[in-house]
Amino acid sequence: MQELFDQDHYLEQRNDLPEQWIAIGCVRGRLVSVIFEYRTDEEGEYLHLVTLWPASKPEQKFYEKNKI
Repeated sequence: MQELFDQDHYLEQRNDLPEQWIAIGCVRGRLVSVIFEYRTDEEGEYLHLVTLWPASKPEQKFYEKNKI
């Protein structure tokens, strides 16, 4: 999933409790959508993947207009 964040992607907060984020970006050459949470353990903060799916047509169009 780190690959997604190393290039242009769209990111938005999805929920407050638990705090979850949605991101749309490329992983292994495919545009995907992911929902993830930031979590912390004794070693520090990490990303916890909740779900991942191929980006739908509307998500693809949205990504093209809103990527950072």
